[in-house]
Amino acid sequence: MNVIRIDESKMRDFQPGCKVQFVHSDNMTFAHWSVKSGAGIPGHSHPHEQVVNVIEGEFDLVLGDEKIRLGSGDVVIIPPNVTHSGTPVTDCRIIDVFYPIREDYR
Repeated sequence: MNVIRIDESKMRDFQPGCKVQFVHSDNMTFAHWSVKSGAGIPGHSHPHEQVVNVIEGEFDLVLGDEKIRLGSGDVVIIPPNVTHSGTPVTDCRIIDVFYPIREDYR
């Protein structure tokens, strides 16, 4: 069994206001985000399915033309190749799961 202790994983600066710790399985990437209030995530898309899990805080997600405010306990599935962006309303902790694995995040 491979146990990974996320609190012992390297924290990376991803962009201003965004820090992340990555865990990779054979088929998926797990991104543990710590995002500061107001740190914008610009619009982007990728060929991966993404599952957004808000652990703490409030986050405004724009998915295509729809904007939704997410809070603690909310989960959203983003299909592949759909443009999305977001802005944390408060400091947030979010776990994103990507399938297939994000090679660009290794």
